[in-house]
Amino acid sequence: MKLKAILFGLGLVLLLNAHRARAQEAVSDSVVVTGENDIRSAYGAPGTFSRTRFSPTTTAYVLPPFQFLLATIYEGDAFQHGPPDHIFTQELEMGLPHRFGVAAETALERFNGGGGFETVSLEGRYALADWNKIPLNPTLFVEYKFGIGPIRHEEGPPPGGEEEAGPPQHPDAYEIRLLLAQEFCQRWEWAMNGFFEKENTGDRGREIGFAQSIVTPILLPNEQLKVGVEMEYKNFTVKDTRGDADNIFVIGPTAAYRTSTNTRFEVSTLFGCTDDSPHVQVFGVFSWLLGPPGPGEQGEAPVSTRNR
Repeated sequence: MKLKAILFGLGLVLLLNAHRARAQEAVSDSVVVTGENDIRSAYGAPGTFSRTRFSPTTTAYVLPPFQFLLATIYEGDAFQHGPPDHIFTQELEMGLPHRFGVAAETALERFNGGGGFETVSLEGRYALADWNKIPLNPTLFVEYKFGIGPIRHEEGPPPGGEEEAGPPQHPDAYEIRLLLAQEFCQRWEWAMNGFFEKENTGDRGREIGFAQSIVTPILLPNEQLKVGVEMEYKNFTVKDTRGDADNIFVIGPTAAYRTSTNTRFEVSTLFGCTDDSPHVQVFGVFSWLLGPPGPGEQGEAPVSTRNR
């Protein structure tokens, strides 16, 4: 009898432990961490890189086919002397099959009491491979800008005779970029853009430089808030100053907050580090993804869920 009682007790303990383990497993399975994987993936890319606009000064990779991104961008430049410069840009981008993408944008400027349209741009991009097939996921970007308004704030020295003739019109210009993007240490998300821009007429301004940003999520599990550092360097010359360039370098904090599944607000405050740089640059971007999610289409897991 004593042996039967001991065996019965052991069996009861094992049964209770098994029931408790199943209950804990059920609770664990009910917790779903989505991060930014709840938006449609572009060729296997995580959600952050599937919306192309990575930060106020950087863009990355491509949109999924027939997905749209609508973005409103504000840039405010405060200088050591003189009034600030305000630029408002509206952008509409569409993803195409085979890792292509196209976009159109228009920019308006407000400076020293005057304002109006500045440029209209057409853009195209092409990712060289599906996500993570090539290190740093290189993407080619080209843009053509049509000048449609007067130059209200000269980046370089004004051309001779401007006071008599009035401000010149914005010249047409072309720009090419190499877009790089990668996730490091399963935690840090990084993007860098190298660019070259040249005006076709006028003082033939030329701009060479790079912008990069690195961020990490701090509000888990939904990755609702990301913070990091952003920087931009530009070497600017005109046809008469090729040997005496303006070197502009700004750096500062950046943050991105997901206001909903498809909308995001980003802000960056960058501080000038050279005599040619603005004293402070402030960026604000509101972006909205449009288009249905891809059924059964899953990208890589968000950084907050890796190795779980």
